[in-house]
Amino acid sequence: MDADSENLLREIESLGELLRDVKGMIGRRIVGQESVVDLALVALLSGGHALLVGVPGLGKSKLVETVAVVAGLTSNRIQFTPDLMPADIVGSEVLETDDSGKRRFRFIEGPVFCQLLMADEINRASPRTQSALLEAMQECRISFAGIDRDLPNPFHVLATENPIELEGTYPLPEAQLDRFLVKIDVDYPERDAERRILLETTGPEQAEITRVMTPEDLVVAQKIVRRMPVGEAVVEHLLDVVRACRPNSEEASERVASGIGWGPGPRAAQSLMLAVRAKALLDGRLAPSIDDVAKLARPVLSHRMALAFSARAQGEDLGELINEVARQARM
Repeated sequence: MDADSENLLREIESLGELLRDVKGMIGRRIVGQESVVDLALVALLSGGHALLVGVPGLGKSKLVETVAVVAGLTSNRIQFTPDLMPADIVGSEVLETDDSGKRRFRFIEGPVFCQLLMADEINRASPRTQSALLEAMQECRISFAGIDRDLPNPFHVLATENPIELEGTYPLPEAQLDRFLVKIDVDYPERDAERRILLETTGPEQAEITRVMTPEDLVVAQKIVRRMPVGEAVVEHLLDVVRACRPNSEEASERVASGIGWGPGPRAAQSLMLAVRAKALLDGRLAPSIDDVAKLARPVLSHRMALAFSARAQGEDLGELINEVARQARM
């Protein structure tokens, strides 16, 4: 083993210990949502953004607040509403007069200028306002009055959606959903976990959380994720899964060819590659496995493809179809 490989090995092992402490600290406040916490951290380690979808009261907002504290990230929250304007997100200019009487415009930064932004109920804002945020997510900067202004590094968005209350909402188009690295389905906790939630959150004291890592640690981790080795078998399996989800691909099954309207593009494959590396790092492993591809295929691909009309009419489930593709790709 050469010196570079040995250094990478030590860095991965050291980060694995740090990330275990991060997960443990988050677990003090977020109970019964281990897979959700893992996916949120995978998004951050990959340098991407996450969309959390679930009914009210499942702890989505609490998760974002907790992650911000534990990771030491500056955070803001935007409550999206139909009357929210792009300037309410990116900022605006005000005209002011200095002591000499000279007047000039001064730019006031909006809430997007932070390291972790919570976009609560993002589908309640108009498409124009959604686009202002999604442009910032893609470019990591905003343009105002002809001047580009860089956002902080790191910069991540954890957005939430309520899937049951659709009146007065503007669903994100597929092209904009593609800006999110993962879509996280937040489900109800199991009985034992819910019992623990009742006992730990309704008493006189709440679990205390403290910062475990720094933004600089996160940036270092993101660089290491991109340096992690990936075996040829994992790369081929990943390609098999992504390509088999495209209805016009030779690798697609008959069910996919007839049931999928459009499939994931190369950006989806890039996101899945980063996600499996991040998952391995989060688990303290030196390289991703084929199992990582199978586990992450659904959250990475489901918002980047859509069922055909006939499949929707027959009650097909897109997530189950992706899981089936991932299982068949292993055979």
